[in-house]
Amino acid sequence: MRVITGSARGRKLITLEGNDVRPTTGRVKEAIFSSIQFETEGSVVLDLFAGSGQLGIEALSRGAKNAVFVDNSKKSLEIVKKNLYITGFTDKAEMYNMNSSDFLKIIDRKFDFIFLDPPYNKGILAEILPQLSKNLNSDGRIFCEHEQNLIMPEEFYGLSLKKTYKYGKIRVSLYCLSGEE
Repeated sequence: MRVITGSARGRKLITLEGNDVRPTTGRVKEAIFSSIQFETEGSVVLDLFAGSGQLGIEALSRGAKNAVFVDNSKKSLEIVKKNLYITGFTDKAEMYNMNSSDFLKIIDRKFDFIFLDPPYNKGILAEILPQLSKNLNSDGRIFCEHEQNLIMPEEFYGLSLKKTYKYGKIRVSLYCLSGEE
C-alpha cells in the first residue's frame, strides 16, 4: 500500500494485519481521487473509520490543508500516527480515538471531503450518514465504500446520492448535500 501521487508519492504505508482489516484497494483509491483531483488543494478532510489513514493521507499528499482521522481502535490510530510520520504530515493531522457516532455528536466543523470505509455488513452507514449533512460544506462530498449488495438510498437526511462506482465486489457511493452538484 503506497501513496499514489502528490508530495508523498510512492511512500509505503503500513497497515494492521488480520482478517478484520480490509484496506481500500489501490484501484478504488485511485478512482476516488481521480474524481476530485483538482479540488483537494486547500481542502479539509475527515477520514472516518480511518484504519491505516490512507485516504486522509492521500488527500494530504495532494494538497489538503488538514485531515481529521477517527477510529475506535487504538492499534489503528497507532498505525495512522506512524503513517503520518512516514509521510511528513503529522502537523496537518488531528486524531481521535473514539466511536465515529460519538465523534460526530461532538464535532462542530465542516469538511470538504468525508471518507467512510466502515466494517461491512454491520449497518454502520445507515447509522452514520444521517449525522453527516451538518458536517459537510455546501459543495462537499462524501465517499462511502461498501459491500456490493448494499443498496444505498437516493435521498438521505439532506444528502443526495450522485453516483455509485463499481469495482468488483466493492462499491463506492458518492453523496452531496441535496440540491448541490
